[in-house]
Amino acid sequence: MKFAQATRPEIVETPVQPDDTAFAGPNDELQTGRPTPALPLWKRALDLSLLLVSLPGLLLVGSLVALIIKLGSRGPVFFRQKRVGYKGREFVCYKFRTMVVNAETASHQRHTQELIRSQTAMVKLDSRRDPRLIPLGSLLRSSGLDELPQLLNVLRGEMSVVGPRPCIRYECDAYEPWHWQRFDAVPGLTGLWQVSGKNRTTFNQMVRLDIEYSQRLNFWLDLQIIVKTLPALWRQYCDVQAARRPQTLAQVGTALESFSS
Repeated sequence: MKFAQATRPEIVETPVQPDDTAFAGPNDELQTGRPTPALPLWKRALDLSLLLVSLPGLLLVGSLVALIIKLGSRGPVFFRQKRVGYKGREFVCYKFRTMVVNAETASHQRHTQELIRSQTAMVKLDSRRDPRLIPLGSLLRSSGLDELPQLLNVLRGEMSVVGPRPCIRYECDAYEPWHWQRFDAVPGLTGLWQVSGKNRTTFNQMVRLDIEYSQRLNFWLDLQIIVKTLPALWRQYCDVQAARRPQTLAQVGTALESFSS
């Protein structure tokens, strides 16, 4: 499938406090914003309906995740970061914190740029036992539980339940012109890429799936993606565990050799 050259969207910044490392709590002022005009009425209604129906379960699961983070490491429960979304609009994205406070980002930036250049499978950096992760941080990330606070972004209209993942500014800066077409859809928690292989795909395959989603956007497609999301998360979790298993065996072997010597 061929895609036309796209005009690079202007990155529109929204004001944010200088420290973007963490969202300290309810005393922080949330950025005000209106729902993105690109959200069709049916899509906005679907988002709000899913939030309403799942709210009790989300509160329970969210409370358990917050407890795990609070007991496992020092620092705030929530993390916030600028992301680039629809038509290049920049917004503050919320997550549960899964890394130590003030964790360095240079390694992730190098990893991302390598994935874009090499076109190899998009294996997450934390699948290699990322030392920046807090206890159980890998589990929260591979299960997608760390993304639950982004439902606040959905409520505010900055994201949708279904759509391409919003990227970080330095990822966008490494894009080729045709990659920018993925900004033609409002970003989401899950999407066509996530249920079509995700970490088993290359970067270009991800972008093509995101563009395909924006071109095929309809109610039934969103429903199909939502239904397929839980099985896709399970596959992702299994992939991460499989990638880490050889490292675990190697560490056990090294420990046994040291003990015997």
